[in-house]
Amino acid sequence: MIKQGLEIKQTQKLSPLQIQTIKLIELPIQELEQRVRKEIEENPVLDDTPNSSDEETRDVSIDEIREDEYIPSYRLKVNNWGRDARPEYNTFSVKDSFTQNLFEQLGCRNLTQHQYQVAAFIIGSLDEDGYLRRDLDSLIDDLAFRAGITTDIEEVEAMLAVVQDLEPTGIGARDLRECLLLQLNVCKGTPEILLARRIISDYFQEFSNRHFNKISARLNVSDEELKRATARIVKLNPAPGGEVADSYDDRSQQIIPDFVLDNVDGQLSFSMPRFSVPELKVNKKYADMLMSAKTGSERAQKEAATFVKQKLDSAKWFVEALKQRQNTLSKTMEAILQYQHDYFESGDETQLKPMVLKDIAEVTGFDISTISRVVSSKYIETHFGIFPLKYFFSEGMANTDGEEVSTRELKKVLQECVDGENKRKPLTDEQLVVEMEKRGYKVARRTIAKYRSQLGIPLARWRKEL
Repeated sequence: MIKQGLEIKQTQKLSPLQIQTIKLIELPIQELEQRVRKEIEENPVLDDTPNSSDEETRDVSIDEIREDEYIPSYRLKVNNWGRDARPEYNTFSVKDSFTQNLFEQLGCRNLTQHQYQVAAFIIGSLDEDGYLRRDLDSLIDDLAFRAGITTDIEEVEAMLAVVQDLEPTGIGARDLRECLLLQLNVCKGTPEILLARRIISDYFQEFSNRHFNKISARLNVSDEELKRATARIVKLNPAPGGEVADSYDDRSQQIIPDFVLDNVDGQLSFSMPRFSVPELKVNKKYADMLMSAKTGSERAQKEAATFVKQKLDSAKWFVEALKQRQNTLSKTMEAILQYQHDYFESGDETQLKPMVLKDIAEVTGFDISTISRVVSSKYIETHFGIFPLKYFFSEGMANTDGEEVSTRELKKVLQECVDGENKRKPLTDEQLVVEMEKRGYKVARRTIAKYRSQLGIPLARWRKEL
C-alpha cells in the first residue's frame, strides 16, 4: 500500500545581494580592486571619475519618478568610501612562478626550436621541489604521444643537462644525491668542497644514515675535516624548486595587507587601508537619460526606466555588498584582535590562545562559513611582521596544570627542545616527550612526531652531528 502525504519543507534561497556579498568577502584587497574596476567597466551607470563637479555628475533621486514607473526608490549618488587620500602601507612581493622563471632562462639559451621544445617539456615535468621524478624513457614516450615530438635518449639527456644548468642550482635532479652534487659542482674546489663531493658521490648512503665513523675511516680523514665537509653539505638546498613560489598566479604578484595593526601605548586598534577602491557615482549620461524620459512618450519612458532600473539594481547590490564586506571584515578582525589581545600586544607566539573558527563565529554572530571566507587570503600588518589571518587559528590541549595552550605554543617549545639538544646525541621522539613534560606539557609520542614533521625537523639520526 502506497502512503500519500503532504510534506512541507522550508528552504532558504540566497538573494542577489547575499550572493554578491559572499563572493566579495572571499577576495583579498588587490582582487577586490580588480573586481570593482570590472564592475565599473560592465555597468555604465557607475562612474569613478575622481573629484567630479556638479556638471559631471547628477545627484538624481528616483523619488522623482512614481513607483509604478518600474524603478524603486533609490538614490543614485553613492559615496561610501569618502575622499581621504589613499593611505600608504607596506607590501611584500611574491616571487615569479617557478616554471615561468625557468622558461625565461631557457629562452636565453642558444637552442634550436626542437631542442627548446624538448627542454621545455622537461621543465613542465618537474615537481614542486624541482625534481624530475620520471625515468627518461617514459619522458620520451610522453614527448611523442602527448606533444608529437620525436626525440631520443641522447637528446633528452643533453636537454636535461641544459635544464640542470639553470638557476636555482639543483633544478632537474632525479634524486637528492644528484641535487646535492649539482650544487657542489658549481662551488669553488676548496678542500672541504672536494671532500663533500667525494662523500655524496661515493658514500651517500653512509652519510644519509649518519655513519660518520665509517666515512672518516674509509676516506682516512680527521673528524675536523669531516665536520667541515658535512657543514657545507647541510647548507645545500634539498628542494631548490621551493626557492621560487608557484602558489600565486600572475594576478597576485603582491600581497597587500587588508588590515594594519596600530599599537599606541598598549591600546590596540586596526585600520583597513583603501587600495584604489573608487567612489561610485551615477554616470551623467544615464542620469540625464532617466530625467529626459519623463518628458518623452510613454513607451520611451518605459524603455528608459527599465534599462536604468536594471543597471541601478546591479549597482545597488554591488555597492551594498561592498559595505557589507567592509562591515563583516571589520567585525571579524575586531573579534580576533580581542581574542588574541596578549599576542598582538607582545608578538610572542606563546601568547597565542587556542582559537578555532567557531570561537569567532560565536562572538560576531556570523556563520562559521563566513568566518572561513573572511580569513582566507587575508593578511594583517603588525609591528612584528605580516601574517595571514589563518595563522592565528589553532587547536589546543591542556598542559600539566590543566591550562589550555595552543598547538602553536607546543610547537615553539618543541623547537626550543631540539635547538638546545646535544647534536652529538640528538633527542629521540620518546626523549622529546620527557623533555616536553619537564616544561609542563604532556604530549604523546605520536603527537611529537606529527609536530616535528610539521616543523620540518628530521628524525634524531638525521640531526646527529660530529
